[in-house]
Amino acid sequence: MLFDNDYYLGVDVRIYLNKISQPTMLTLAVLAGLSTQPVSAETLELDTLNVVSNTVTPETNSVNAEQIEKLQPNDLEDLFSQSPEVSIGGGTDLAQKLYVRGIEDQLLNISIDGAVQATRLYHHAGRISVEPELLKRVEVNAGAGNALSGAGALGGSVKFVTKDPEDMLKPGEKLGGLVKGMFSSNTDSFKTNTSLFGRLNDDWSAMVSATSYNPSEYEDGNGDEIEGTKFDQDFLFAKVVGQLTDSQKVRLSYQKRTDEGDRANRPQWIVSSFNRIQPYDLERETVTFNYELNPLDNQYIDLGLTLYNIKSELDRSGADAEDPFIGAGESKGFDLRNSSLIGMHKVTYGMDYRRDETYAGPPSDKQRYEENATVKGLYIQDDIQLTEDLLLSAGLRYDKYKLEDRNDVEFDESEVSPNIGLNYHFTDNWSAFASYAEAFKGPLSPDAYKLYSGSNDPNLKPEDASNIEFGLEYGSESWFGSAKIYRSKIDDLIADELFGPVYYTNVGDLESDGYIVEIGHRWDKVMARVSYHHNNAEIDGKDASQYGNNGAATSIGDLFLAQVDYELSSELSLGWNAKFVKGDSVDAVAPGIAEGTKIDKPGYGVHDLYAQWHPSSYRDIEVTLTVRNIFDKYYLDHATNASWESVPDYEGIKGLPEPGRDVRLSVAWQF
Repeated sequence: MLFDNDYYLGVDVRIYLNKISQPTMLTLAVLAGLSTQPVSAETLELDTLNVVSNTVTPETNSVNAEQIEKLQPNDLEDLFSQSPEVSIGGGTDLAQKLYVRGIEDQLLNISIDGAVQATRLYHHAGRISVEPELLKRVEVNAGAGNALSGAGALGGSVKFVTKDPEDMLKPGEKLGGLVKGMFSSNTDSFKTNTSLFGRLNDDWSAMVSATSYNPSEYEDGNGDEIEGTKFDQDFLFAKVVGQLTDSQKVRLSYQKRTDEGDRANRPQWIVSSFNRIQPYDLERETVTFNYELNPLDNQYIDLGLTLYNIKSELDRSGADAEDPFIGAGESKGFDLRNSSLIGMHKVTYGMDYRRDETYAGPPSDKQRYEENATVKGLYIQDDIQLTEDLLLSAGLRYDKYKLEDRNDVEFDESEVSPNIGLNYHFTDNWSAFASYAEAFKGPLSPDAYKLYSGSNDPNLKPEDASNIEFGLEYGSESWFGSAKIYRSKIDDLIADELFGPVYYTNVGDLESDGYIVEIGHRWDKVMARVSYHHNNAEIDGKDASQYGNNGAATSIGDLFLAQVDYELSSELSLGWNAKFVKGDSVDAVAPGIAEGTKIDKPGYGVHDLYAQWHPSSYRDIEVTLTVRNIFDKYYLDHATNASWESVPDYEGIKGLPEPGRDVRLSVAWQF
């Protein structure tokens, strides 16, 4: 099965020993389980392989380091701009929310280097923030997946993986650095990154990286400046990697992100008379420890341990604050797993644990309100290579949730979630797949802001998800493609309904169904692909919307993506990306609105270009030119809060339009 960096092409796996220091029995078995041909240790190359936790269905959404360099992303929306099942909306980065198949990130399992991002500080702001400059790859599993997806993965999982020092160093060098500056024309701003990395000795390496980004207010496609989008952002990242023995490796990383700016009271909406500008100060710190034990001569041990602690705080208490409050959260936890090869079985089993503490209060008493929750899980996943062409994967997760809310009401829920999947290669080029999975999530703390006055229905039920999908995949040396159909359902969705007192209850059932088709072709120097995604997300038969169903789901119009990459020479590569979204009209579900009222979500088409140059005489220099939104299109992304201003008494309920044309020029020097 040929793998390109992020496309599974399906024919043959080739791995070369000179690309890896420790080929393991587990690695060979995983690859053998995915291949239609035997894998030999003499033909191994891991560079082009992007392994995700779901071994049954094809992966179309993941992002690798090479793509990140070409896109020059500043935020999540840039990062996932060519992922057909992932949608990002919000305009400015603080307001951005992530949707997979229309399902919001609060119903997903999101992690960075294994540290689960669970805290939600404010429902009108996004909760996921990453620095794309330091990412090695992003792995996306859409829909409730296998037992390795983590707790609460009702709509899927997203795993961000950061770079190691070895990923930054040039071959044969022990010390290096990277200085990168990027100018953005839309915000008339510079983004800078400085990184130092090196090998301390043969077994230990380290890196430290600092990024600073201070954009002015951006302009939309009409040339209007969007208030509340100017901010100062700093990111500090440090990592130490140690090879303790031939079979043991450790990683210790630290991240600190600060974000200061004058934002709208509700950052996801435009500034208005009831949504005025006020100061925001956001800070997040993460410490993550990873340990690996993988003896070359023991096929029963491939052990991984992750420990993490995440602290985050949103301070909205400045002198001009309309509604002063401070919200904070801390998540600490671990994941311990092992994989064993037993005959035709690759069995992965383990346990995970997380404790979430959420606080809110005025500046004089930051922890006036408090909620604590714990999540404990046990899991097992068995990949069974029944024949050379047939892979069966089956697993179970047991999760136990406990919550003590601010009113001293306790919730205690537990369930077992099964999954099963098949992947059959009926020719060298064609394979068919099918999978069914369930997931479970008990009551947890809402966002910190709602601790002020919120309460829970004492009879709250847990949320239960099921996902079924099936399809075909094709891959040859020149052509690749896939088609799949899916249906996801989340029963007993927990939410706080609009208006009235803040009261969390089971509001109904969410259904997300659709289909995805992708086809691509490779020539010697050109790769082209197109993909089409149709999704329909409804709650109790009504179209999902970000305003009416904040924290749950939204409706995305039919999406068509096109991409062409052209390697003109060893020095110069060019590319074009396009995104077309079909207009839609969705149900307006809110108190006081007549049945049958619709909200228009206009369609749009956006084009991007990039050129990347490595001068032959200065190989340490890389120059990248990216033009986003070439034709200066004015639009609201369908993952952004749609405009409700056509509905009487809902003036001002409108999301931020996306930035207009943005010319980004970056120069990177690695020494």
